[in-house]
Amino acid sequence: MATSLPDLKIGELTINPPIVQGGMGVRVSGSSLASAVSNEGALGVIASVGVGEEWPDQSLDYPTRSALGFREMIRQTMDATPNPIGVNIMCVLTNYESLVRVADEEGVAAIISGAGLPLKLPGLVKNPKVKLIPIVSSGRAAEVICKSWAKKHGRLPDAVVVEGPLAGGHLGFSREQVDKPEEHRVERLVAKVAAVVGSYGQAGNVEIPVIAAGGVYDGTDIARFLKLGAAGVQMATRFVCTHECDAALAYKETYLRCTEEDVVVINSPVGLPGRVVRNEFVERVLRGERVPFRCAYHCLATCNPKTAPYCIAAALINAYRGNLDAGFAMCGTNAARVDKIVSVRELIDELVEETARAL
Repeated sequence: MATSLPDLKIGELTINPPIVQGGMGVRVSGSSLASAVSNEGALGVIASVGVGEEWPDQSLDYPTRSALGFREMIRQTMDATPNPIGVNIMCVLTNYESLVRVADEEGVAAIISGAGLPLKLPGLVKNPKVKLIPIVSSGRAAEVICKSWAKKHGRLPDAVVVEGPLAGGHLGFSREQVDKPEEHRVERLVAKVAAVVGSYGQAGNVEIPVIAAGGVYDGTDIARFLKLGAAGVQMATRFVCTHECDAALAYKETYLRCTEEDVVVINSPVGLPGRVVRNEFVERVLRGERVPFRCAYHCLATCNPKTAPYCIAAALINAYRGNLDAGFAMCGTNAARVDKIVSVRELIDELVEETARAL
């Protein structure tokens, strides 16, 4: 899709429009959504968490069926688009290394990694063509990653996603910081991170583009970040209510029905705040109730099943399947603004037109 917008260049990769579709688990951004986004020239991204939960042989252990499901999903996505695709792999996953190996072997265009500092990532990837893109929420985190990667692996990030506290899903901020988003606006973070990676990039004679994320809703937002020096944006919430999004219709309808007051932050069992759409399950969590469960996954390194108030893996799998009585939909702060389900093409056309006008 040729547009008048500036390219997002990540090494030899050219993404236009300069939009990265955020990885959404569990299975919310699978092969259908990611391929549709990439077909429009933006970067479609598969979320790796929980991809094995639809694998036919559930007798296999969690890491094995996750690796098999992930490999199959990558191949399905690549078969459906000739354009680059990315994957999102959270550092906090217990099977992180296994999933990175799969993505590396399959030759995805980019591995985007957050929910912790991906300090090991360069040492796990053998394919030099795979772009490595950490997600950070501060200039300090960017500094730690650049310094560690340069010293231990002799390389720097190919790009950096800077995520602010208005984003969806798990947030890289304390609860106090999330409750005071104005003090940690992504607009401020972009400048701080750009200064850090710019310094390292200059020393290494490479360009490290900064991609803004968190609360990016329309073309006006995209244009604002481009003017601030970001090379592109990452968006997730807007892509949920597309026909191609892999989640059940009931999940999408949760967005269409919600109000601003329904978008709340809860404490996740993994020790991070998470933004979700309020429902009865969420109300139980907010009341401090424990939702009994038997851990069938041990998917998150920081989760202790003995003390966790609920199983987030089960909650998100149930939500993806449309069983919102036993789970919840994660979302960004702007979920209540979404009022219809459209195709990915319609959405991207709208975003491009708005951005071009605002620029």
